[in-house]
Amino acid sequence: MFDLLVFIPACFALNLAFGPNNLLAMTHGAQQGVGFSFIASTARLVVFVPMIAASALGLGVLLSTSAFVFNVVKIIGAAYLIWTGIKLIRTAQEKTDLDADSRAPTLWRAFRNEALVAMSNPKAILIFAAFFPQFVDTANYSASYAYLGAVFIALEALAIIIYASAGRFAAAFAANKQHWFQRVSGGGMIVFGILLLLSRRSSPAA
Repeated sequence: MFDLLVFIPACFALNLAFGPNNLLAMTHGAQQGVGFSFIASTARLVVFVPMIAASALGLGVLLSTSAFVFNVVKIIGAAYLIWTGIKLIRTAQEKTDLDADSRAPTLWRAFRNEALVAMSNPKAILIFAAFFPQFVDTANYSASYAYLGAVFIALEALAIIIYASAGRFAAAFAANKQHWFQRVSGGGMIVFGILLLLSRRSSPAA
C-alpha cells in the first residue's frame, strides 16, 4: 500500500508532464472540444499498452544499451514531430477563419496523429523500463507490472481530460485567434522534435 501511495503521485507527475501528446490533446480540445480530444487521445493509450509490455520483457534495456537502435528510433520520431509541427503552421497560414471547419482535423486523423506521436519517442518505453521496476513486486512480477500499467493508463486518461479542457478553456477566450493557437502548437511540435533529436540515451537503472 505504501508503495502505491508513492507510485500514484509520482506517476501522475509523469502523466502531466508537458510533451507532444499532451500538446496534441490541448490543440484538439481547442479545435473540436474535450470529447473529441479524449477519443482521439485514446490512441496513445492503445500504443502505451504494448510499450509497457515491451518494458516488462526487457526491451527498454535494449533501447538504453544499443546506440544504433535508439538513434534510429529517435531520428524517425524527431523527423515526424518536426514534420507535424510544420504542417500545423502551414495549415494555420493557408486557411482563414471562414473555413475553420475544414481546417479542423477529422477524428481519424487526430487519432492517427496521437498514435504516431506516442510511438515517435523512444524515451517513452525507457520511462516504463526505469520507473515501474522501482515499484514492481518481484515475487509476482507479471501481475504487479500489469497492475502498475493499468494505474498509469488510468492516470494518463485523467491527464488527457485536463489538457483537453485547458485547450477548450483557452479557445473560449480567443475564439478568433485559433490560427495563432495552431501556430504555437506547431512551433511546440518542432521544439519537441529538436529536443528529441538532441537527446541522449538514459539508463533504465538510473
